[in-house]
Amino acid sequence: MTILDKIIAFKKQEIAKIKAEVPVKKLVESPNFKRTPISLKASLTEKFSTGIIAEFKRQSPSKGIINDKVSVTEVTHGYLDADVAAQSILTDTSFFGGTMADLMEARTINTTKPILRKDFVVDAFQIVEAKAIGADVVLLIAACLTGEQLKNYGQLATDLGLEVLYEVHNQEDLDKLSDLDNKIIGINNRDLKTFKVDLENSIELASQIPSSSIKVSESGISDPRIVSGLKEYDFKGFLIGENFMKAEDPGLACQEFINQIR
Repeated sequence: MTILDKIIAFKKQEIAKIKAEVPVKKLVESPNFKRTPISLKASLTEKFSTGIIAEFKRQSPSKGIINDKVSVTEVTHGYLDADVAAQSILTDTSFFGGTMADLMEARTINTTKPILRKDFVVDAFQIVEAKAIGADVVLLIAACLTGEQLKNYGQLATDLGLEVLYEVHNQEDLDKLSDLDNKIIGINNRDLKTFKVDLENSIELASQIPSSSIKVSESGISDPRIVSGLKEYDFKGFLIGENFMKAEDPGLACQEFINQIR
């Protein structure tokens, strides 16, 4: 059983429990449900966009504790000061030490940049939940879902006014997306089954993605020169978490990184 298998099995149990306790009606009635989401597409493609999607991540299965000293409030302020294109927040508790409260707290501070809810979506309920807690974008990981689920969950997110970051790691994942046009497609350089990182992965898969879609490179980006190199392959977004979070001041680390790619 891979780490991903464990996470997905646990997540399904977790969501079944939450669904039994929280009616969808309650989510729909939450104040955040009425807000108009901020577009990640627009943020990544606007003139002078940094393209950086900066992540708040306390820990991970492969690295253990990354940073449990800083608060989501100070990191959010730091990322906004650095002029990130978007913010990503882990809401998985058991494996990544995140919470939905983290995203809600960030949302009260961050009113100008899109927020990606980073989690393992295995049920349509989580998409409604993402809207209720103030997310603008949901992550759909192809390795965790069938082609039918990707299509249905993607449609539900769109119907709710949310955008979707479709995450792929290999050709098999890409093939699950029936239509590649006009999507935001994230290529994860980390194999979720082994947690090994290979930056060549972004470049290899990039050629399979049409120019109408927005390409995002995820994981293992630790050097501003990597961003410059990926831009040559038409990447517009760069999801970076660990590289900033391992610093004592993630916001400052992000600012210094962005200063080098401008």
